[in-house]
Amino acid sequence: MDMLKYEHELNEQGVKLIAGVDEVGRGPLCGPVVTCACILPVDYHLDGLNDSKKVSEKKREKLYEILIKDAISYSIGISSPKRIDEINILEATKEAMIKAISNLSVRPGHVLIDAVKLDLEIPSTSIIKGDANSASIAAASIIAKVTRDRMMYELDKKYPEYGYASHKGYPTKKHIEAVKRYGVKDFYRFTFTPINELVKDNVNNNKEDALEV
Repeated sequence: MDMLKYEHELNEQGVKLIAGVDEVGRGPLCGPVVTCACILPVDYHLDGLNDSKKVSEKKREKLYEILIKDAISYSIGISSPKRIDEINILEATKEAMIKAISNLSVRPGHVLIDAVKLDLEIPSTSIIKGDANSASIAAASIIAKVTRDRMMYELDKKYPEYGYASHKGYPTKKHIEAVKRYGVKDFYRFTFTPINELVKDNVNNNKEDALEV
């Protein structure tokens, strides 16, 4: 598969600065959604560069270190759990993507986006499964993934009983069991199921306890 197909087509049209944009963390129950915009040099090749979900954690870390050095520019955009609850996960993702693009040190001539469509002043192309079909988007995917995972490792140091280092906030059985046992922290997404249900049940139980007293 030619991971530079879209980039080469734009290069032939005279566009040299192409930003790939991707997100990580739309599915977890807690923590932010993290996006990255990344501009790679023209005709950039890096062995193993692919969709972050298809790359081992050890390999991602190595690719990350290379990419942040080789990139012409890269930027991170973040939407907090609170913001996700306020405007929903899709809108929060779009907002974070726009932040990442806006914070690039150089203005791209075109933006390649993984699936999501953005309202931008810069020409853009939304590509289904873009992180597996575009080197620029794959690079953004790797950088965003490593950035978010490191955030979750920091959370794990503070709250090891929740197991964030292993599940990264995603709704695994062990994660949900930990939340039921230890409670919902303020960095959870309160509009997400089953967090909303657990909070509602807790409120109802507290009301019943108050009535009993």
